[in-house]
Amino acid sequence: MKKITRFFWFCSGAHVGTLKKYPLEHNKYVGIGATIFFTALFASLSGGYAMYFVFSGNDFAVFFAIFFGLIWGTAIFNMDRYIVSSIDKQGTTNQQILQASPRILLAIMIGIVISRPLELKIFDKEIRQKLKTSYLKGQHRKIDTLQKTYGQKYEMELGKNLDLKKEKDSLEKDINRSRYELNQEVFGDKTNQTSGIVGYGTYAKQKQTVLQEKEDRLKTVTDDENKMDQYLAARKDYEGLNSIRLFSDHQLDSLANIAGFSDRNWALGQLSYNENGTRDLDTYLAESFISYLFILFECLPVFVKLMSPKGPYDVAVGKLSEADIHYAERDKERNINVTDSVYDHHLGSEIEKQKKIITTQSDYDLERHSYD
Repeated sequence: MKKITRFFWFCSGAHVGTLKKYPLEHNKYVGIGATIFFTALFASLSGGYAMYFVFSGNDFAVFFAIFFGLIWGTAIFNMDRYIVSSIDKQGTTNQQILQASPRILLAIMIGIVISRPLELKIFDKEIRQKLKTSYLKGQHRKIDTLQKTYGQKYEMELGKNLDLKKEKDSLEKDINRSRYELNQEVFGDKTNQTSGIVGYGTYAKQKQTVLQEKEDRLKTVTDDENKMDQYLAARKDYEGLNSIRLFSDHQLDSLANIAGFSDRNWALGQLSYNENGTRDLDTYLAESFISYLFILFECLPVFVKLMSPKGPYDVAVGKLSEADIHYAERDKERNINVTDSVYDHHLGSEIEKQKKIITTQSDYDLERHSYD
């Protein structure tokens, strides 16, 4: 139990040697330290989960996720520890709030960052469904675009093929009608279109000739239509229309499974909107509350430190800080005095040295000088 307590004291950024002297402060800093530790733990899980999707499909994805999660959690732990430990309880309440305001903003940003990947996991089922719907719509749009491009590019050929089909349909109807009239003529049925004479006479031969012309034309039109169909089918293959298909359920599941972090993040953002573009209030509130929870959790150590009254530990730390500042000032004065004394000694020694050099040089010059 003592080891756990000391560990949470370390997490809180407290000076353990001083904190030991004040038992009433122990629980407060255990709570602050535990909050910082579990925030870092959630950050580690969040960062690792996000990195897992970045390297999804790689054999070392789990290794990268664990490695990055540990680094990310350690970084968040270090920042939180610094944020809480740097709040000075010696000033007034307004001064403390002003001092803590940039740290609170930083804590809010950290809370937003670590909450997003965990939201991706919480709404995983809904995100997969949104991605499958998006992929299916995207495939529909792709097919529609290809068909529209194909229709514009081969508008003339498609128009000619349509005319051939219409002419073919018309000829088939005319041929059926002409055959019926020919039968009536041969069997002697009297109508507005037949003579009523039984047998294969002049009128029957005329109708047979007209029928043959129509059948020959039908054969030509059918051949032209088949050639045009073959040409357009080849163009469809070339343009990719015959090869593209709508995704099956199995393919949609596979695509949703390998979706990257960016796609999943986009899908999470789209969950709070209905198909008609209106806000889905229930989903929006659920996402927001999760984000607010992590933001509050991240800001909690700072709020605890601000709300807690100045205790004996804070007073003792303030006195230690003053003593350290005083010691630093005195140490500065000592170093200045030592530096000045050493400099003066060097200066004096250098002066004496130069004097001796000048005197010796002068004596030497006098000895060598001759007076003529």
